[in-house]
Amino acid sequence: MRHDSHIIAVDGGGTRCRFLIEGCGQRHAVELGAANVTTGFATATAVLREGIAALGAAAGLSEAALRATPAFIGLAGVKGDSMIARVAQALPLDHVRVDEDRPAAIRGALGARIGAVAHCGTGSFLGRQAPDGLRVLGGWGTVLGDEASAYWVGRQLLSAAVNAEDGILPRTGVIEGLSDIFDGPQAIVSFAFEAPPREVAALAQRVTQAAAGGDPVARQILQEGAAYLMRSLSHLGWQPGEPLCFTGGIGPHYTDYLPPEARASIAAPEGSTMDGALALARDFSEALAA
Repeated sequence: MRHDSHIIAVDGGGTRCRFLIEGCGQRHAVELGAANVTTGFATATAVLREGIAALGAAAGLSEAALRATPAFIGLAGVKGDSMIARVAQALPLDHVRVDEDRPAAIRGALGARIGAVAHCGTGSFLGRQAPDGLRVLGGWGTVLGDEASAYWVGRQLLSAAVNAEDGILPRTGVIEGLSDIFDGPQAIVSFAFEAPPREVAALAQRVTQAAAGGDPVARQILQEGAAYLMRSLSHLGWQPGEPLCFTGGIGPHYTDYLPPEARASIAAPEGSTMDGALALARDFSEALAA
């Protein structure tokens, strides 16, 4: 099977969707709004079609050439073969690989290296890339998972605050500091039930700052998050000495709570999720041409 020299990579998420076409020594990029196929399939696929068309126009491709261009599309929230097939069928592409966004994030951070990624942003997931394949865990959302994420850290702080109200935990500085936001424990409970994840996640900065100052409750929260990360890395088969990349805003704050062998293995990410999507698009194109 022969293709022209172009490839398409898409990094799609619930906030924005980034598109890139590479070929003939040039790159063209487009950024559009959210593309969540789980919560709004028709709207999301319309965004994807718009972005793909814009790439074709930027690269000067005919409709037929664009349709023949190999593409990797990573989308947040894509689960299961049926959804993957449904998305692929909705796009004007003959050769497309649709996947969730985590493989692109891991490939972008590690490049071709054997190693692991711990993503701790508003949500969380972990993955290990090795010759025998990619293993990923976590990413189940705020209700059932996302341990060690910024949301989880914020939620743990709220839980510590109501436990301090019952006398189970001491009222340390990080808990006392919540009084500038909440007027008593009932307000904390209401916020926990009603606030969007990003607002709960914003509380994580209070924890990391307090932990740096020695606050015992804050430090305990980060210790528990680090313990979860180490258990997960062990389950994935990560070995000390393999690169360990942290991504997401709160990830680096766990460094001081990891065992020495893990700290010694920490490596800077090589690239972004978009870089990973582009690498996977190249892999897909090469497989088609083989």
